[in-house]
Amino acid sequence: QVQLVESGGGLVQPGGSLRLSCAASGRGFSSYAMGWLRQARGKEREFVAAISYNGGTTYYADSVKGRFTISRDNAKGMVYLRMKELKREDTATYYCAASVVAVTTADKYDYWGQGTVVTVSS
Repeated sequence: QVQLVESGGGLVQPGGSLRLSCAASGRGFSSYAMGWLRQARGKEREFVAAISYNGGTTYYADSVKGRFTISRDNAKGMVYLRMKELKREDTATYYCAASVVAVTTADKYDYWGQGTVVTVSS
């Protein structure tokens, strides 16, 4: 079982940048694919980005492609989401999640963190 804790959220102006971090603990982290998903108020949870267990393959939602970068450091048990050129529509609670295989569907993830809030506003 994997425990996940996100950090790094906050208030940022449109066009700004932010880096989210996810600290993983528990057995087998390095064997899990990891993902970032988000949920805006009044909307369903949606896929943002995913990375394979060894970091060799990444996936992105079309809405963030070219602006967001997912990465991981298995030695440190960390997953990151670097976000740039942020838009108001990126405002949401961002969740880190683990899955047996890299997936782009929110309901396929097995373990979830508690979320960190990102607000893009001037």
